[in-house]
Amino acid sequence: MDKYMSRALELAREAYAEGEVPVGAVVVKRSTGEIVGEGRNMREKAKNALAHAELMAIDMACRTLGGWRLPDCALYVTLEPCPMCCGAIINSRIDQVYFGAYDPKSGSAESVQKMFSLPYNYRPEVIGGVMEEECSGILTQFFRDLRKSKK
Repeated sequence: MDKYMSRALELAREAYAEGEVPVGAVVVKRSTGEIVGEGRNMREKAKNALAHAELMAIDMACRTLGGWRLPDCALYVTLEPCPMCCGAIINSRIDQVYFGAYDPKSGSAESVQKMFSLPYNYRPEVIGGVMEEECSGILTQFFRDLRKSKK
């Protein structure tokens, strides 16, 4: 578990270096342990509200595996998914979601709402707080640096 979240954190650091909110995500084929999709937040660079780390990773995994359904896959993401990303997780049929930092403002797996417990046609297993200290730390540092640079 830590191996995959560590890779998601590497991707978050890449986003940070590019001035993006540092969120990284990987999709793992559970039966083989292979990373089949990766993504990092790219909203500023892409000038696109859809360029979330989870969506980038899901898109790559779909292309890698050749279909829109991602059975036998788990998603590791450094920040609790927002409603849009939760919708993509449901629609892609990802089995498990592991996230690091909780998001009290827009987290929709456990914080603001529990989207995966609603009566949708698919419900992944969710495990929050994986490497939470490291995942929250990079976000805290990013926003601290951002506030300093605006002064």
